[in-house]
Amino acid sequence: MNAERGRPRSFDTDTALDRATEVFWRHGFQGASMAELTAATGLSKPSLYAAFGDKEALYLRCLQRYGARQVEMQTALLDSEPDARRAVEGFMRAMVRFQTDPRLPGGCFVVNGTADCGGTTTPPAVDEALRGASGGVEQRLFRRLQRAEREGQLPPGIKAKPLATQLASVLTGTAVMAKAGQPCSRLDEVIGAAMLAWPVPAPPARTRAR
Repeated sequence: MNAERGRPRSFDTDTALDRATEVFWRHGFQGASMAELTAATGLSKPSLYAAFGDKEALYLRCLQRYGARQVEMQTALLDSEPDARRAVEGFMRAMVRFQTDPRLPGGCFVVNGTADCGGTTTPPAVDEALRGASGGVEQRLFRRLQRAEREGQLPPGIKAKPLATQLASVLTGTAVMAKAGQPCSRLDEVIGAAMLAWPVPAPPARTRAR
């Protein structure tokens, strides 16, 4: 009888992880309490530990799951459109819809979580994982812009790396705004303004009439 104590009862692992992800997404690693995690997952504390390990291990599992989904979604958005500008703008607008989706906690799991980075009570593994994940959007934009360079869709002299950094920084900003409750319409305006900086080829030089 005692051997059964602490074992997780029958439950769906994916559902439990999704619900734990929502708690961490809303509150960050430090702010999420075990009481909130057990309430969200429907598991007792011993069952939660038995299934996923301690709070740190659960957070890392949730971050990994979130990250894998983002890689798949973002890569599809950027790669499916052959025109680079349309691909990037469509991606940026899709991301602000995601950040403001009322069914989700708001903002971005990674951006929200980085508020804990550097804190003395944040486990090093959590800090390292968040810092590693924070550059994911920029890297995916960079790869798409490198493709645009190869395909001649960026003017000569325009470097993909700083442009990717600029665009990723805009999305970090919109994530913070979304977390603060700004509506999607406001963030769409931000994206529109950011896309005005998209480099366009210089007009061809006029030849003098002879």
